[in-house]
Amino acid sequence: MRLTRYTDYAMRVLLYLGARPGRLCSIAEIARSYDISQNHLMKVVNDLVNAGYLHSVRGRNGGIALSRPPQDINVGQVVRHTEDGFDLVDCGSCVIAPACGLTAALHKALAAFLAVLDDYSLADLLDKRDMMESLLASWSAPPGQAA
Repeated sequence: MRLTRYTDYAMRVLLYLGARPGRLCSIAEIARSYDISQNHLMKVVNDLVNAGYLHSVRGRNGGIALSRPPQDINVGQVVRHTEDGFDLVDCGSCVIAPACGLTAALHKALAAFLAVLDDYSLADLLDKRDMMESLLASWSAPPGQAA
């Protein structure tokens, strides 16, 4: 199974903010840290704010932060929210679909995949928070400067 870039970016935002509790961060800062598109990240962040995972503060000293504790953000729920659909193959247009067992097997595999993700919270993924923050800080530092 392959998740979309949208889900990848959503999880990166949540991890970034989870590694910086109690601090407002900018979209530009997050995009720079991961070396990813700020424009694409803006869409993802807006969606996460609307879904209640993040809160945003406008203005000069504004930014975004988690809207709930990391232990209250379920990874499986985030993936379900950010993925459009989970059709692993297009069985609807296939002539052998009524007799094929592949569809049932893929549905079972997908259910197992999501069940594993349901067992994790954002807090579980932040087990090495200090190391993660250090790696992000060193990656986003301007050339020739320490973070």
